[in-house]
Amino acid sequence: MKILLNGVGRIGKSILRLSSQKDLEIIAINEINQNIENIAYLINYDSTYGKLANKFVAIGNKIKNQKQEIIILNHKNLDEIDFEAFGIDIIIDASGIPYNRTLLQALKVKAIFLTHPSSEADVNIILGANENELTSNSKIISTSSCNASALLPFLKLIDDNFGIESGDILTVHPLLNHQKTLDSKCISSDDRDVKCNFEFGRGALQNIIPSKTTTIEACSYALKKFDSKLISSSSLRVPTPTVGAINVVLNLKKDIALEDFDELLEEAIKKQNFDIFFHTNEAFVSTDFQGEVFSTIIDKRFTQITNKNMIKVLIWYDNEYGYASKVVDIVNRFIMLKSTIKVEK
Repeated sequence: MKILLNGVGRIGKSILRLSSQKDLEIIAINEINQNIENIAYLINYDSTYGKLANKFVAIGNKIKNQKQEIIILNHKNLDEIDFEAFGIDIIIDASGIPYNRTLLQALKVKAIFLTHPSSEADVNIILGANENELTSNSKIISTSSCNASALLPFLKLIDDNFGIESGDILTVHPLLNHQKTLDSKCISSDDRDVKCNFEFGRGALQNIIPSKTTTIEACSYALKKFDSKLISSSSLRVPTPTVGAINVVLNLKKDIALEDFDELLEEAIKKQNFDIFFHTNEAFVSTDFQGEVFSTIIDKRFTQITNKNMIKVLIWYDNEYGYASKVVDIVNRFIMLKSTIKVEK
């Protein structure tokens, strides 16, 4: 199926880099940046993930390398694009724009994948938690968030086997493009219902910035029971470019021992169909997980059991490349479902 990538920022670039490895046919990019040479440059050279081996060159209204030829569009809104004219079947929206459901449903494509949690979507999919809810009839599909993609598979695994009574999470998240390099005016945050976030106006490279997080809300979009009534949450924004961590503390309904947890995790790793669970005892720091495709990496050095029924775990995840790998996997799963129906017919 032919794909349009809407937005080629941090997540969009990672999706594009992964597309050639995972056999996704991205034939068009819609991007507000009208300088095609600059688009090619930003894709080829990344300060976090390094140079692209198979570099793109700008030719007319396209970018091209040895494997891909991609037309560049510059529309402000998706409904301005003639998808049928370009033969586009699928949209991967990495723009972060909160399009309304009516607009998305009217688009003449088979599916739209939103790279953010959305109550407007037909379904919010997190691999390792609810991938079976993805069907060939789904049109507006959210691939949730990097935090929720890392957290929810772990919550489900523990709840299915020991039951969660209550819990708390603290996300430690790298800086994002909307933050300021030096102190400036406040920043609005629609998804957190904040008209003027004072803290995000402070210098991102100089501070650890406390924040609210939508991680648990995103989890509840995929599996309703994992909401803010069950698990409290907060976040710290830190001055690193990529790789996040989640400190998870859960009070369980059944007693648990470290041996039980280790056995459960090993079994989950053996049975998983996607690159989700991974564990390590190595003396790793955040940069060691840069470019890692596994989305729920358990640092076993910091797993603790208290009073037999409280477990504390540290989860690492690459919030850009790792999350993008899950987006690509979800898109490929949808294409497979569509292809299976065609074969049966």
